[in-house]
Amino acid sequence: MGDLQPDGRIVWQETGQVFNSPSAWATHCKKLVNPAKKSGCGWASVKYKGQKLDKYKAAWLRRHQLHVPTVTADESPASEGEEEELLMEEEEEEVLAGVSVEDKSRRPPVKGPSEPAHPEATPPGKRVENKIRAPVRYCMLGSRDSARNPHTLVEVTSFAAINKFQPFNVAVSSNVLFLLDFHSHLTRSEVVGYLGGRWDINSQMLTVLRAFPCRSRLGDADTAATIEEEIYQSLLLRGLSLVGWYHSHPHSPALPSLQDIDAQMDYQLRLQGSSNGFQPCLALLCSPYYSGNPGPESKISPFWVMPPPEQRPSDYGIPMDVEMAYVQDSFLTNDILHEMVLLVEFYKGAPDLVRFQEPWTQEHTYLDKLKISLASRTPKDQGLCPVLEQVYSILQQAS
Repeated sequence: MGDLQPDGRIVWQETGQVFNSPSAWATHCKKLVNPAKKSGCGWASVKYKGQKLDKYKAAWLRRHQLHVPTVTADESPASEGEEEELLMEEEEEEVLAGVSVEDKSRRPPVKGPSEPAHPEATPPGKRVENKIRAPVRYCMLGSRDSARNPHTLVEVTSFAAINKFQPFNVAVSSNVLFLLDFHSHLTRSEVVGYLGGRWDINSQMLTVLRAFPCRSRLGDADTAATIEEEIYQSLLLRGLSLVGWYHSHPHSPALPSLQDIDAQMDYQLRLQGSSNGFQPCLALLCSPYYSGNPGPESKISPFWVMPPPEQRPSDYGIPMDVEMAYVQDSFLTNDILHEMVLLVEFYKGAPDLVRFQEPWTQEHTYLDKLKISLASRTPKDQGLCPVLEQVYSILQQAS
């Protein structure tokens, strides 16, 4: 028995201990019975007035018209049983409301990621206002349900929260983030590309050295195949391996959707292949125009997917936050500058091209916002300024 405080904390009556979340209290109590217990879904383990807390949560979300799976009277997103418990953070369990998410249409690729057109006809240069929909916690997903919206966003989990170590180290070149950020800014549609680099099995270090944008549209299979073949040849010429992929959520948080999670799990298995050794695959998500970002700089988030618990093999994989080291390059290579020009030419005249001369906020145009976002990823070599200004000039003419 416990007392629910006005601030959401729980005071355990027997000991007077205070817990910050239902999960923290439930896990502490279960550890008294099973000391090896590490985590659990407290919302399905704690009752208030005879009803599990996850029922209250689901009812609240429905009442506020947020996107969550419907929970009937006889089922809950997670059960109390040991075999049913899902991984989640022990000290934090909250619903993030007021998050703007754009409805998008993108499918997992057959061969690799491809680039969709945005489904909404948004006036050029206008900031998008979308209906409110909150990301869900992994523990709220429960079993896989084909009726669930595949574009549902899912909060990532840290390895520390589940008492595990990140299985590999990551170092990312500033030029990689520079190019994918530039690519993501160009259009109100999602963009996709590949990541090239090297995997050192001895040091368990994944080094991402080059981004390869896909200059193709969803449904254009011929162009996509041609671009993918070009990227494959570029990887070979540079002595690089395919180590991951990136895509954008133009006006949404940099969090993976259920579709992204399934796609990433598929890519991880493909890169692993038949080899016995571990081969990681990294996913990067870029959110350039999400109104919840703290400033003009895009949010770029890495994630990796942990397979679901062995006793629930058909469940969604668990999206994990990945810590990565940032390596500042000393200069922008000519091929990156060339790629920027090719990207501008590709989107030139497209209805979803961002109008960079128009205002993004009262203080900044879209071009100002792009420059500010790229500034932290730009090499210190000031000799590049005239070259970049030339690219920006081409960009303004194109839009």
